[in-house]
Amino acid sequence: MEYVQERIATLHDFDGTVPAAPTDRAAVVVPLTERDHASLAAERVFSRLERVDPARVFVALRAAPDQVGDVVRWVDSFDLDGEVLWCNAPAVESRLDERGLDGNGGKGRDVWLALGVAARHDYVVVHDADATTYSVAHVPKLLFPLANGFQFSKGYYARVENGRLYGRLFRLFVRPLLQALDEETDHPLVDYLLAFRYALAGEFAATSEVVRTLRVQPGWGLEVGTLGDAFDAAGFEGSAQVDLGTHEHDHRAVGGPEGLGDMCAEVGAALFRALADRGVDLDYDALSAAYRDVAEATIERYAADAAFNGLEYDPSGERDQVDQYAAAIRAPGDDHRLPAWNDCELDPETVRELSIRAIDEATAE
Repeated sequence: MEYVQERIATLHDFDGTVPAAPTDRAAVVVPLTERDHASLAAERVFSRLERVDPARVFVALRAAPDQVGDVVRWVDSFDLDGEVLWCNAPAVESRLDERGLDGNGGKGRDVWLALGVAARHDYVVVHDADATTYSVAHVPKLLFPLANGFQFSKGYYARVENGRLYGRLFRLFVRPLLQALDEETDHPLVDYLLAFRYALAGEFAATSEVVRTLRVQPGWGLEVGTLGDAFDAAGFEGSAQVDLGTHEHDHRAVGGPEGLGDMCAEVGAALFRALADRGVDLDYDALSAAYRDVAEATIERYAADAAFNGLEYDPSGERDQVDQYAAAIRAPGDDHRLPAWNDCELDPETVRELSIRAIDEATAE
């Protein structure tokens, strides 16, 4: 337990209080795939959302046509004002293609589509549906700063589960990389990112004005890319982070498709793109070496922390991960970000209408 403030406002959970928050003015966006719905974690999340009772819950769904009906019926079984936005419906994909926005589909693009629709509410909260520790406090905690002078808030938490430390992509890649960058450049964006205790947390909230300015990464760079735009829209004074306790959710392998190695590449590209936008020119070879030095020291500290708490820890395995992550330290390549809704010719209500019709057609067959 501690009460230290960062360069952004840090709101701690000292006694489990659920703060008063304007849930009746907020939309909650929950990205979901067909395989995730009806899982024990998702059941917990949506049953808790019933008690939170936000103005609207938008489920950003990626699913095959023959699975859509099951997901819609499952969402409708909860006592909340929920709506499924079928993000990869053929009609939606076609309209995106017409606007040159087809690109690479993924969680980020699904969230972006839902953000456009959700931004008609005063506040928007985004979180995943895979947390087995999700509580009725999550949404109010994320909303509280927005009703108290801030424009952007993000959750942070500990990733300790089954006697082990998790959160490997953040612990072993993002945080050491930011610390290495802090030695290479004095740009305030790096200071801003370092102020967040868990920069890869999928839980955030923002005012509708900020939501409309976000240029969302279509894939795994969503969280870091969002922070890059929040830096411009809210900055240090307008940002806060809130304590969400201990977080438990699904874990990914390091290798293989959609493993941590693939995610790392997209996260790194999003970070380096945000820095390139602001004129930061990097020597990637030197940065890679600096990252390895910081990561090595970090592993030694985590080993001590784990031993202090009686947790299992595999320093050799963590060093192997660092070796894989270091390969992601390279120039970001092409920019695949989706446009801010303020600058987009696509009408989000059109997307919603196309989704509704597509769901009706899929469930009528």
